[in-house]
Amino acid sequence: MAIRLGDTAPDFTAETSEGTINFHEWIGDGWCVLFSHPKDFTPVCTTELGYIAKIKPEFEKRGVKILGLSVDSADSHREWSKDIEETQGHAPNYPLIADPDRKVADLYDMIHPNALDTLTVRSVFVIGPDKKVKLMLTYPASTGRNFDEILRAVDSLQLTAKHQVATPVNWQEGDDVIIVPALSDEDAKAKFPDGWDAKKPYLRIVKQPS
Repeated sequence: MAIRLGDTAPDFTAETSEGTINFHEWIGDGWCVLFSHPKDFTPVCTTELGYIAKIKPEFEKRGVKILGLSVDSADSHREWSKDIEETQGHAPNYPLIADPDRKVADLYDMIHPNALDTLTVRSVFVIGPDKKVKLMLTYPASTGRNFDEILRAVDSLQLTAKHQVATPVNWQEGDDVIIVPALSDEDAKAKFPDGWDAKKPYLRIVKQPS
């Protein structure tokens, strides 16, 4: 069954490049980005995994753990890490799930037979502290992901989880946000005492809550 937004992320126990983990226990009280790549020792994946290692501190600032996956073995992941460090300047500093039996890939519907019948597509799942799926993205094998955008999306998810706001198109941290339509003007006055700019009754722009 396909996973949908708001579903509980399936739990699993798996071997990784950093030892055995129980997924929900490993996430703990924080957030997680779970991503799959088609295969070790492939060019696009090499650039992706190196870049994620580079910006991992940015995810850590937000309480987000990183977890990768492919259908290769843990030994393969560790050997490939040497190439990633040599060519990208950063070796993976987060666990990579070894999934040769496709157990986790099948749980998360990462095998798309019409695209790649045995390998995982480039899936991304952002999972919250409640273990619910907050965001999903799927890329083909040929297209590398923009992990800066995933970081931006995490900022939005964390902000909107705390405040009754939504983020507009191309929003960046610190930009103005939108008061959600479900919040009445009366209730909004208490929540946003400095007021807002009502472009339309349903489009109320307010400074980003701290």
